[in-house]
Amino acid sequence: MERPSRLLLVSQLCIRNTAYDVSLSRSLLTWKRLTSSPMYRFRPNMGHSVPLSEIISVRGEEEEGGTKHKDDSSWKKIKDRGGQDSRQAFTVSYVERCRQHRWRCAEVTFTCPDTELCWNWVRSIREQLASISGRPRSLLVYINPYGGKRQGKHIYEHKVAPLFAQAGISTQVIVTEYANHARDHLRTDAELSNFDGVVCVGGDGMFSEIIHGLIWRTQIDSGIDPNCPDEALSPCSLRIGIIPAGSTDCICFATVGTNDPITSALHIILGDSQPLDVSSVHHNNVFLRYSVSLLGYGFYGDVLSDSERKRWMGLARYDISGAKMFLTHHYYEGTVSYLPARGAVGTPRDSSRCRSGCAVCQHNEEIRSDRAVKYEMDEASDCENDGEWRTVRGKFLAINAACMSCACPRSPKGLSPAAHLADGTTDLILVRKCSRFNFLRHLLRHTNKDDQFDLAFVEVHRVVRFRFTPRHCQSDSDLELELLGNSKRQIFSQICRDHPACGCARTYSSWNCDGEILTHAAIDVRVHCRLIKLFARGIEEPQVFEDLHNPCAI
Repeated sequence: MERPSRLLLVSQLCIRNTAYDVSLSRSLLTWKRLTSSPMYRFRPNMGHSVPLSEIISVRGEEEEGGTKHKDDSSWKKIKDRGGQDSRQAFTVSYVERCRQHRWRCAEVTFTCPDTELCWNWVRSIREQLASISGRPRSLLVYINPYGGKRQGKHIYEHKVAPLFAQAGISTQVIVTEYANHARDHLRTDAELSNFDGVVCVGGDGMFSEIIHGLIWRTQIDSGIDPNCPDEALSPCSLRIGIIPAGSTDCICFATVGTNDPITSALHIILGDSQPLDVSSVHHNNVFLRYSVSLLGYGFYGDVLSDSERKRWMGLARYDISGAKMFLTHHYYEGTVSYLPARGAVGTPRDSSRCRSGCAVCQHNEEIRSDRAVKYEMDEASDCENDGEWRTVRGKFLAINAACMSCACPRSPKGLSPAAHLADGTTDLILVRKCSRFNFLRHLLRHTNKDDQFDLAFVEVHRVVRFRFTPRHCQSDSDLELELLGNSKRQIFSQICRDHPACGCARTYSSWNCDGEILTHAAIDVRVHCRLIKLFARGIEEPQVFEDLHNPCAI
């Protein structure tokens, strides 16, 4: 407990007819049982502390006549079990941590000896809550009524909206009516200055709409051309909240640790902030999309393309398409050029993970901020002879780029377990042509504790930018040089591949960009450090959730 000189209030109050010593400081609300009862005589004097930053709200009681203290509908008549005048009680709602990173709203009701003391406590707690910076007061909410199991509207109205109202947050709710409705509204019609954040209720597709609208709007307002791949984009000022109601909810799982709408709503209420890297994808100096999780060419692109033709099958389409593409075993030829991350701490094969308050993200951000001049992506620096860009040519089963771990309930580790949310890099994973058995070994390691990169045909690099050019897009001179060094069998293989009637492997695949198909195979990808912020704090370490010194909520 803090020193008495730093306490704002100290009183003896009752909880369920048991006396407690209750204290309030600028950082903690603490209550400790004073007298031992027979049922507690073998236990130590138990106490409970709640950080002020994790208190959701406090509500007092209105006088019997209803003529005083009407305060934005937050005062509520409550009678205690003993029939005592409810004017002498107040209730504090706060965050309680549960298993598997879930949060719940817990409550404790204090009974005061007189009304004036009760009001003094309520007023003091509210003053401290009002002094906390970063908590949203007004939110723009987009609901996708068709995503996942079509439960988005129900989830928001029954689980999220009551919590927002309890915390005194005003909302403007828009139920989307067609694809890219939220994106288009954010680009042109939304009065963003009236809100402290944007919330999407849906899956990863809905989140993608939000970031595309918000980032585009920010760049246009800042006079930046989004079509120029060498432009340094301006960070978005508004934070984004995700209420998971989709099929996978990968973004929410990787930044909060669970796909639970109540947990996400509480993160929004507390005003948590988690920076997030965003990759911009261009083709021939034309902007295509933004990506925050997975860019996948080859296997994952083929799975998405095939599953889109089976949407009538529901979520089972991903398993069926995955099995089909695995048996088909397509590989693709091309060239990958990448710019390694310079001076960054950490590698894709680290045992450590990106967690709340990640030291790697903070250190890499400091390094990036200390540099007076960022990477200059001009024609001179693009040359491979300058020692910066590195090139890999070959036949690939999959080319993946992960800005985050891409963890989800099906793959708890994700595609790149050591990837970081806000270090300004992406992990480039190259899976070369191999047997089906070896490729299966690689895929299975996404679900167990084995190192998925410890295979001869897999290489991974932490990069800040990369380009991919499929073989059919290379110049004729490059093809001629390659053919001169190949055997007759390979030459005839190339001729055969130019004839679709032969049924051979396809020449090129498509990109899976956060669950959306990119038909352009040749792309230029650049990572923009901390371009957006989420209402999240990263995944907390397990010991934060299991504090054995504190009893359960009363």
